[in-house]
Amino acid sequence: MNPQDITAVILTRDEERNLPRALTSLPKDMRVLVLDACSRDHTVQFARGAGAEVVQRDWTDFVDARKYALSLVKTPWVLMLDADEALDDVLREAIENAGESVDGYRLKRTTYFCGKPMRLWSGESLLRVFRAGCARLESRPATGADVALHERWECSGPIGDLRGTLLHYSYPDVATYRKKYERYTAIEAGGSRPSLVRLLTAWLRMAIRFPYFLLAKGALLDGPGGIYIAFRSATYPAAVAWKALRR
Repeated sequence: MNPQDITAVILTRDEERNLPRALTSLPKDMRVLVLDACSRDHTVQFARGAGAEVVQRDWTDFVDARKYALSLVKTPWVLMLDADEALDDVLREAIENAGESVDGYRLKRTTYFCGKPMRLWSGESLLRVFRAGCARLESRPATGADVALHERWECSGPIGDLRGTLLHYSYPDVATYRKKYERYTAIEAGGSRPSLVRLLTAWLRMAIRFPYFLLAKGALLDGPGGIYIAFRSATYPAAVAWKALRR
């Protein structure tokens, strides 16, 4: 696949720390479209300096922003990338060597916490490379809430898989994780029906989810960080249900 036939789409807002890593991980000559939500730092200056096309637009939500960005793409293929993600060398080469006999490609993503890859967040399969007119975006809230969150691309045509790993540096420290955790649970709570039964059910399920994440998913092997992430992930539905009741 010719990298010039692909546009890497990146959403940004105050991403001057992460964006350079994302851009330098891309194949040479790949076009880049940055949809920026009115950053207050040097994100826009850096993006333009790196040759990216930059469009600024007030923030709405993730689903609307990604759909709008896709509507601006002029190349046959799209690579959807977050500003805090980067392609490893194997994945970059796999994209360059990919054929065009399918409508999209899945790739594997590993998320880092405090500088360390987490087993609980390893090998996540995501459709991120696809023909511009062949994919649709769907919200996948963790608790089934009616909100535009945890969106996933879907494609009805044939899909292949790419070697390599998409590296996700979303949580450089505990404070960043906690801030995002609080924001996302609040958003999901806003789209959830208050229910005491749902809260009690979520707490009961937590007793199953926590040991499952620790043992079956290997979070225990990641030490204190893995245990912390496993606990927080297990209690996520309960946090949403509790915040919905308090609205």
